[in-house]
Amino acid sequence: MEPTTGPATTGPATTGPAPSPRAVEPDRLTRSILNPVVIAAARIGLSLWGARVLEVPGRCTGAVRTTPVNVLELAGERYLVAPRGCTEWVRNVRAAGGATLRLGRRREAVRTVEVADRDKVTVLRAYLRRWQFEVGRFFDGVGPDAPDAELARIAAGYPVFRLEPSPVADGSPAR
Repeated sequence: MEPTTGPATTGPATTGPAPSPRAVEPDRLTRSILNPVVIAAARIGLSLWGARVLEVPGRCTGAVRTTPVNVLELAGERYLVAPRGCTEWVRNVRAAGGATLRLGRRREAVRTVEVADRDKVTVLRAYLRRWQFEVGRFFDGVGPDAPDAELARIAAGYPVFRLEPSPVADGSPAR
């Protein structure tokens, strides 16, 4: 965080726009090499550590956007966790209410239900246990063995979606 310059303020907090939700953009290596490799592998049917290709219509253009995601299976439910925070795919999934998961020729339409912050602790812990080697740097030192209170403290910065079967049969996202 950069130091503040200018006079210190006293009294009531200043009004202004609400702070933007946490979002960590992918670096050049991830954007140009790692994500395309994971997407290519998933498109031919190879899942690297549970990876799928998430397909979701853009909230402004309607054009289908793709990104690799890790699908977490926990206690009979499936989840998507956004380790980078409120990214474009998160905003698109929220707007669409669903998406398509792709692995090889298999396309699965899913309805996405956002999980409340108070219910994320178990999911975040399981996600970190499975993929900390890949996403741990986005959790600012919080790992799978952190106390529940620590995971609850950071939960708001990590959108989590429970995946449910979609009534849409053609593989397009539910609206």
